[in-house]
Amino acid sequence: MSTPPIEVERLRPPHGIRPAILALMLGTFTIGTGEFGMMGLLPAFSHSLNLPIAKASSVISAYALGVVIGAPLMAVIGARLPRRTLLLWLLAIFIIGNIGTILCSTLGPIEIMRFITGLPHGAYFGIAALTGASMVERARRGRAIGQVLSGIMISTVIGSPLCTFATQYLSWQVVYATLAVLGVICILGIYIFVPADEPNKNVHILSELNAVTRPQVLLTLLTGAIGFGGLFGVYTFLTSALGSVTHLSHWYITLYQVIWGCGMVAGNAFGGAMIDRNLDRTTIWGLVASTVFMLGFWIFLPSAGAMLFICFFLPAATIILSPAMQSRLIDYAGNAQTLAASLNHSAFNVANALGAWFGAMLVDAHLGLPAVGWGGAIFSVSGLIIYLITIALARRTSV
Repeated sequence: MSTPPIEVERLRPPHGIRPAILALMLGTFTIGTGEFGMMGLLPAFSHSLNLPIAKASSVISAYALGVVIGAPLMAVIGARLPRRTLLLWLLAIFIIGNIGTILCSTLGPIEIMRFITGLPHGAYFGIAALTGASMVERARRGRAIGQVLSGIMISTVIGSPLCTFATQYLSWQVVYATLAVLGVICILGIYIFVPADEPNKNVHILSELNAVTRPQVLLTLLTGAIGFGGLFGVYTFLTSALGSVTHLSHWYITLYQVIWGCGMVAGNAFGGAMIDRNLDRTTIWGLVASTVFMLGFWIFLPSAGAMLFICFFLPAATIILSPAMQSRLIDYAGNAQTLAASLNHSAFNVANALGAWFGAMLVDAHLGLPAVGWGGAIFSVSGLIIYLITIALARRTSV
């Protein structure tokens, strides 16, 4: 039998739900800017180290690897801590990692510091989403998760374009110093506005690990790990593609990045509302639309006009997976809520690493920057197939 949906224990924010959600969202914005910012910084970063872009992109994979390893590690280490306390410690590690990044000047040490910075990423996003869901009734859970995770999307509208713009006049080190300062502000906001919760002394690590081995949990994680890969693959090379293939100036590239981010914000808001109505149908149509727009990127990259359209709808369609998979894990993870929520973002950063790696492989194979579009479509179709299997298995075992 598949595990039926469970109710999350309600928390009561001391100053109201809205400030608490905003505090959690500021954290996802700051960490999201740290992740997506490097993709926009990649040309300037590679130039400063005198490296080809494909080689310099290894720092993105190093960060993603930190997320993949850190999500379950941090969730297990902090399983018996109050969630608010764990969130504060995760932000402290993020601050240390960014400070360490700006103190390095060669690729190897920077990769190590980006790995460290990625360690708290998945656990923070997962626990923040779970905390947001725990402050509202079940009927509004998808929207609450979407609001908390919208910080990631807003980071692509504001954070990442500002990072790209800043490198034209400042340096990538200044960007990461600014992120460290924002991390301190996040700590203060969460400490003040997010409700304190009781530590779960009854947590048993082995039982949590057993819970996340359920087929529905594993298949949901696999859907995110594969289905999201195309988005990361395309976004990793978006700045370079718009410059060398679409022939846009730095100002216009920044504008297109803002449009990309607006698409993510719109898709996240739409998806968060729609999954409260029908999670499965929303996910399926999101993956179908993602496939179409990935292929559109491949075909229409030379056209500045077409890319305005694609840079909005491609991320809008794909980002629906984020709140959808998070909500589905809450339904099926049973007592392993913290670990499953963290593993969701670990799965997405498997997608980050796979997408960046596959995209770099296509570019290194001299297939051209447009090829990352059809490469992304492969990920979206594969994610759709996995999710259809997931639904079929859930229906079969619930009979």
